[in-house]
Amino acid sequence: MKKTTHLLIRSLLLICSLILTLKAAGQTAMPDELVKNPLKEQLKYLEDKTRIYETYRAIREDMFQKIKNNVTDTLSAANRKITGLNKTTSILKHTIDSLSTTLETTKSNLEEMTRTKNSIKVIGLDVNKLTYNKLMWTILVALVAALLMGFLAFKRNLSNIIDTKKDFQELKVEFEAYRKTSREAREKLTMDHFNEMKRLKGG
Repeated sequence: MKKTTHLLIRSLLLICSLILTLKAAGQTAMPDELVKNPLKEQLKYLEDKTRIYETYRAIREDMFQKIKNNVTDTLSAANRKITGLNKTTSILKHTIDSLSTTLETTKSNLEEMTRTKNSIKVIGLDVNKLTYNKLMWTILVALVAALLMGFLAFKRNLSNIIDTKKDFQELKVEFEAYRKTSREAREKLTMDHFNEMKRLKGG
């Protein structure tokens, strides 16, 4: 009888120990929802699976610690991401500032090149090519007009010279004819005078 009681007690203790072990194992087992799901779904799981007692929500310590670690990990990852994004933003801002400076320099160089391309140095002064071209064409037209007027004046003077030379030749011929006629007349007058003197002396 004593032996049976002892065996019964041992059996009850074994059963109780097994029940406590299974209960403890059930309590310590962490649900997959708190391991694999995102933080938002983990909080939703806790909200659905826990009860409220007199405005207090009862949460298992291991689940609370798990959620706490998950929240801490999520915040740390978010902070690292924010830090990385801030660094990237700073780098991009620096790059944008550098590109803006380069763009301003390029625009300035382009304006200078355009101004240089559209201008020409005349006696040390920068003159716009359009103005220079207008000035050169005006001078060229003036020179051509002056040349044309000089040619016409030369042609007119040449014609006058030719006419004057012709008149001079005609006048020279007339003068030679007049001199010849005058000499013949003088010689005839001299002969007539000589003959008349001779006749008067002989008579």
